[in-house]
Amino acid sequence: MGGAGMRTMRILIGVVFLSCLLLNGSALAFDLGGHRGARGLAPENTLPAFATALSIGVTALELDTAITKDGVVVISHEQKLNPDITRDKTVKWLENPGPLIQSLTFDELQQYNVGRLKPNTRYAKDFPEQKPMDGTRIPRLADLFAMVKKTNNEQVRFYVEIKFSPFKPGETLTPEASANKVVELIQKEGMEGRVSILCFDWGVLREVQKIAPGIPTIYLSVQQRSADTIYENKRENSPWTGGFQYKDHGSVPRMVRAAGGRIWSPYFEDLTSAKLNEAHELGIKVVVWTVNDPAQVKKMVNLGVDGVTSDRPDLVRQIMAERGMELPLATPVQP
Repeated sequence: MGGAGMRTMRILIGVVFLSCLLLNGSALAFDLGGHRGARGLAPENTLPAFATALSIGVTALELDTAITKDGVVVISHEQKLNPDITRDKTVKWLENPGPLIQSLTFDELQQYNVGRLKPNTRYAKDFPEQKPMDGTRIPRLADLFAMVKKTNNEQVRFYVEIKFSPFKPGETLTPEASANKVVELIQKEGMEGRVSILCFDWGVLREVQKIAPGIPTIYLSVQQRSADTIYENKRENSPWTGGFQYKDHGSVPRMVRAAGGRIWSPYFEDLTSAKLNEAHELGIKVVVWTVNDPAQVKKMVNLGVDGVTSDRPDLVRQIMAERGMELPLATPVQP
């Protein structure tokens, strides 16, 4: 092949390589995820929150899913309507959690307003910078995909969490049904190359790996007194980890590796330098959740994590800029 031909071939190889990076995830070295969009600045898991995150510039939009009575995949952290953020069609705050999202059709769900935090609650005090967006409704996952497509931002990814608790199986579909429903929508929308699926219940991730091996899975974990999915210091087996037990593997990174995972997302306070180094030695990326305090963000960056998910992606981005780190593409959009 002549010189011109070789140059052409190198250019083509470069284009293919770049295309693969964009299809399979951001080419940036550090992942900045907007938690529930940008919960610290706009109502969580709503189109305004995701639009806020896109305007700031993130590598991924983190979100949670629920499934309505008529089979629509919607974006909601709670499986029951949360009284701290929900008002009914009379604009009256709900007094108690409920009803279950899976007991409502999508049209019935649209009667509820989730655009404001209930005043004087702990939730409202935690996010004083959140801007109310009265009239905002719980969106479909398809609505978010459509909004992002309008931006022509082909780099931003979606961290889609499937919600399932082994202690509350009646609040959701089965792991198999949930995985199939979410994956079916992702494939219908042609977004397989831009989605990673998260879950605290690793049995759900096993189902995802069976039906869609090309979609990356992210293994969530927490080891706090208030919540524990690993059971490191308990006699009984964890119902969360898909049969992969701490006592058999000796560490969470080895559990993730045995389960077939390549990305681990622990609660940031659970992570140590030793755990991070072990994960990296096993070829596992580590993206911590949910880090909002700038001092803690700096600590995680200094530790060497591969990414941070935050309610305040704007603050994380400021720290990245101060350190000369490459910043994600910012793409303002109207929700």
